[in-house]
Amino acid sequence: MTTEIKARENGPVLVEGTATYIDAAGQEQTTQGSMFALCRCGASANKPFCDGTHKQIGFEAEAIALTVTKE
Repeated sequence: MTTEIKARENGPVLVEGTATYIDAAGQEQTTQGSMFALCRCGASANKPFCDGTHKQIGFEAEAIALTVTKE
């Protein structure tokens, strides 16, 4: 099984797949869809998820791509 993680230029970290996490209220949640975006600018009001604030604050960073393999 492989998971692709891509940090977009001047944008969020995109993760292919779904994830289960515990929210601020202590409830287990699962991401929806086939991909989710994580904040890397630090300004999202919905951390750890991206809410698009990076566009408003002029966040700049290079793109990177990782492939995680689980055997």
